[in-house]
Amino acid sequence: MSQPKKRRPLTLRDVSEASGVSEMTVSRVLRNRGDVSAATREKVLTAAKTLGYVPNKIAGGLASQQVNLVAVVIPSLANLVFPDVLSGISAELDDTPLQPVIGVTNYSPAREETVLYDMLSWRPSGVILAGLEHSRGARAMLEAVAVPVVEIMDVDGDVIDCAVGISHLQAGRQMAAEILAAGYRRIGFIGTHMPEDHRAKKRLAGFEAALAEAGIALAAREFYQGGSSLAKGRELTERILARERDLDFLYYSNDMIGAGGLLWAREQGYDIPGKLGLAGFNGVDLLDGLPIRLATTDARRQDIGRRAARIVAGKEPRPEGGKLILAPHFLPGETIRAPGSGIGVRQD
Repeated sequence: MSQPKKRRPLTLRDVSEASGVSEMTVSRVLRNRGDVSAATREKVLTAAKTLGYVPNKIAGGLASQQVNLVAVVIPSLANLVFPDVLSGISAELDDTPLQPVIGVTNYSPAREETVLYDMLSWRPSGVILAGLEHSRGARAMLEAVAVPVVEIMDVDGDVIDCAVGISHLQAGRQMAAEILAAGYRRIGFIGTHMPEDHRAKKRLAGFEAALAEAGIALAAREFYQGGSSLAKGRELTERILARERDLDFLYYSNDMIGAGGLLWAREQGYDIPGKLGLAGFNGVDLLDGLPIRLATTDARRQDIGRRAARIVAGKEPRPEGGKLILAPHFLPGETIRAPGSGIGVRQD
């Protein structure tokens, strides 16, 4: 089993040596006190950011210790995905001295860097954060801390310490295989155009790769900006089907817009799943209230939260190779034909 690298907490001396000024001057700059020239201040701040140094805000008597907090950094509280993740984390930490503290980035790398800087200054006992893509400054801070760092939700990429999640490339490929097995061939995609939603982009990449291997290209795609909603799902489904009337399947980047598309298509009298199949992603509880259940992928959200918390709490070891890969589960619902039922049938 590969072992995590040994990390030594950074000190004022490290910043002093990197910037070429005294520890006292470094302290003044980082505490924003004293008369320090602008050039010296810039040298110190640049050195600290490059190293990933974060000042220690714990009281002097506790300066060598950590607090019983776990920094949990997520992109959104409005997204239906993350409450399940947080529930899993909380459940596993409940019988330990550790308490989760939540920071929200709004899918902004700059905001993530700021949140991490503030949270790490309190010397938490561990860090759990969503995604593998971070700014250079955020990555430097995470590489410098001497506590477990668990990146969650994704395993398609390089990890800092360890990661717990599913392969979104594989989830996209899996969905493509199910759609093709059911005989659909004129396939459209509806999803977010949010530049920092790396996991959605990976799913689409895997989806298109699997289609291409079968000699099929996406027939149409429609993107939207900002958050997901039922209204956007309805609007974009109407738009894409008005433009490409012969589509026989729509793959949505998440269940919220997929649910909106399903409601609109039923109102218009579409034969689902006979003439038009639909699928989303995430497997959220919202689907339980639909007139028919949307096909989707269970992204293992609560399991991811639980396993990440177990690693931080020391209940289970760091995964071999640094990645704990959970398998996404395809949930067929009632909006996709049974495999083989549509092969060779033209969908007019």
